[in-house]
Amino acid sequence: MLLVGAGLCIALVAMLSGSVHAGAALETRKLPMKFTWVDCQPNCRGWVSAAGIVTADSPREFDEFARGRHLGGVTIVLNSSGGSVNDAIALGRRWRSLGALTTVGISVQTNTAQSTPANMAPVAYCESMCVFLLLSGTARYVPETAHVRVHQIWMGDRANDARAATYSADDLMIVERDIGRLAKYTFDMGGTGDLLSLSLNVPPWEDLHELSRDELRLTNLVTTDMVAQPGSPALVELTAKPAQDRFVSSAVTTEINPESARSTQHVDGTPPPARAAEMRAGSWNAR
Repeated sequence: MLLVGAGLCIALVAMLSGSVHAGAALETRKLPMKFTWVDCQPNCRGWVSAAGIVTADSPREFDEFARGRHLGGVTIVLNSSGGSVNDAIALGRRWRSLGALTTVGISVQTNTAQSTPANMAPVAYCESMCVFLLLSGTARYVPETAHVRVHQIWMGDRANDARAATYSADDLMIVERDIGRLAKYTFDMGGTGDLLSLSLNVPPWEDLHELSRDELRLTNLVTTDMVAQPGSPALVELTAKPAQDRFVSSAVTTEINPESARSTQHVDGTPPPARAAEMRAGSWNAR
């Protein structure tokens, strides 16, 4: 999805060139989130690739990435397995304040003899808290071949064997507090209660639920229609339906301080050693 003038455009390719490149690109969604500017001039403005798991560092790293860049109305392309609930909420609010547009895909640089044109492969994943980052876009598009999957919120250090684990009253307090924060964020971003219902009905010992095209519409995760551009088979324009955006006070945008409070988070496998302590509190578990 690319922003060209007042129109929202997306460069799509059917598949990545070669299974090795495809596998490597998909695996980046399980690493800490990285922000990259993808330039495609002179054909389009470019977009931000946001690939990986949201950690406690992600909001700060995005602020550093955004410094000195004019990102108003930018398109953000997601490929992520989820991440920290509170940090994803903070990041999503930043994106909404920029008037960002969101989609799911993998940015691809196709090397040629004369240039390195940028394309976007639509075969990508947006799971767990990534789905709520997708919701932050003022216009949102999900390609037919992308996978958008949801799961229940859970304590990260007990997600691998959730039924056998024990939980304290403090643990339950943290989960319920974060569900409340997530619910408010969902409605602030123009999502529906159906998104929360679909997510919170899937426990960590079951496979993630992949949203159908009807469910993507029902939850208001998709707000755009794709229209082919004459003469440019790889370029499509999206006609945006304005996202239903409720008023968000400045107090809400600062209500969450990930460094001062434990929170539920996403963990996919064993977190890197440097993140073990921060991931301990909880997760959106993806399998």
